[in-house]
Amino acid sequence: MDKQVALEMKNVSKYFGSLAANKNVDLTVYRGEILAILGENGCGKTTLMNMIAGIYYPDSGTISVDGQEVVIKSPKDAFRHGIGMIHQHFKLVDLFTAAENIVLGVDDGGRYNIKEVNSRVSEIADRYGFNIDPKKKIYEMSVSEKQTVEILKVLYRGADILILDEPSAVLTPQETDKLFDVLRRMREDGKSILIITHKLHEVLSISDRVAVLRKGEHIATVETAGTGTSELTEMMVGKKVELNIDRPEPENVTARLEIKGLSMTDADGIKVLDNVSFTARSGEILGIAGIAGSGQRELLESIAGLCHPVTGEILYHNPKTGKTEDLRDKDPVAIRELGVRLSFVPEDRLGMGLVGNMDIVDNMMLRSYRRGNSMFVDRKKPGDLAKRIVDELEVATPNTRTPVRRLSGGNVQKVLVGREIAASPTVLMAAYPVRGLDINSSYMIYNLLTEQKKKGVSVVFVGEDLDVLVELCDRIMVICAGRVTAMLDGRNTTKEEIGLYMTKTERDSDENKGKESAQ
Repeated sequence: MDKQVALEMKNVSKYFGSLAANKNVDLTVYRGEILAILGENGCGKTTLMNMIAGIYYPDSGTISVDGQEVVIKSPKDAFRHGIGMIHQHFKLVDLFTAAENIVLGVDDGGRYNIKEVNSRVSEIADRYGFNIDPKKKIYEMSVSEKQTVEILKVLYRGADILILDEPSAVLTPQETDKLFDVLRRMREDGKSILIITHKLHEVLSISDRVAVLRKGEHIATVETAGTGTSELTEMMVGKKVELNIDRPEPENVTARLEIKGLSMTDADGIKVLDNVSFTARSGEILGIAGIAGSGQRELLESIAGLCHPVTGEILYHNPKTGKTEDLRDKDPVAIRELGVRLSFVPEDRLGMGLVGNMDIVDNMMLRSYRRGNSMFVDRKKPGDLAKRIVDELEVATPNTRTPVRRLSGGNVQKVLVGREIAASPTVLMAAYPVRGLDINSSYMIYNLLTEQKKKGVSVVFVGEDLDVLVELCDRIMVICAGRVTAMLDGRNTTKEEIGLYMTKTERDSDENKGKESAQ
């Protein structure tokens, strides 16, 4: 039986100035299939999907739905042709219920009946196996429930072609399994699903076919059953790549950073950190796992002096002086003046880590301009550093004078991580340093973190890929709702065990406490 073509792109190109984001791309999507879209950062994956979803309009080429050529100039046009996109960053109104968010913007030609909407939402949810209360407010929901609302929004509007951008990025392994079960039911119902993801093990488990892009061009579309990780990576990068994480045994381990009873509240008085205690040691990588919003960001920002806890101690054991300094309530400048070499790769790379309108060289200077001795700024050393980072981390940029905001998200991350490592820290805290990076660039960052560990740096790594945490980290601290729920040995745990602790709201009994103290 011949497959029915749901969507087809022919010779589609999109330019931003002289840069070709997509060039003569041909892509076919069938009814009742899951197609994964793979490629390095800046290869044009998101741009291509945005043209299908009506966010961008192609400069040339055609898009056809069910064999008919269509013009998609807006998301409304896309919905009219049965196409809906679920973005990585949710677009929901927190004070509205799930049903109210789902029906928001839908024009049925009159006043809507909320009871009928609730009923229809429940019907769609039951059909595909979603677990959702249509009357529940968004601010009361978990991350996976919010994602469910986003998917139901496009299904409510009649979408038969769904595009999901990094759908598992903020989910636990258990939540990811549930999502994939739902996607398989949707496939059986004849839906066409396109998934952008950097996690190759997920591509191999969920997709029927894989389309690979490289430098804006469509390299190939292959059957998932007939390929593997090394073949896909080679197609993405254009050469053979070793995907191995080296984890040497920690040497000369000593306490470098000691956190005792740290608690913190947000602007609304809600506790975001609750009596957090742990020790980060030199010569090891301490991983931090948790569902998004569990307090990881606030914890690292407290240590870096960017926000202030209400109770607790942040003790830094200075390897040069032998003294112990309490960093609590000190700002970043005061921390540096104490001689504490604390590097911080924040979650918000452009909002907090780099200045988008400044070029790469000027962003290098942000760490050193206070040390100048004259009214004239020395640009040679920052310029040399920028060039070295661009060369060693393979940053895709016309030159080092290019404004950072013009780089792709992955290349922005490389610039930030490179600058922080170049500061020769004794403590390196990295929050999601590979978020948005392709697999080749991600492994490059993992190896850089391991090199810092070998140099005796205390590395604190907040990650969302549990497979990587298990493979990279010496110890893994799990945090849920601002509380530490487990401290695990990275060599003797599993991602399933971590996932369970990520959803615990209370500390385990004496057994788990004993497990923590033993490590």
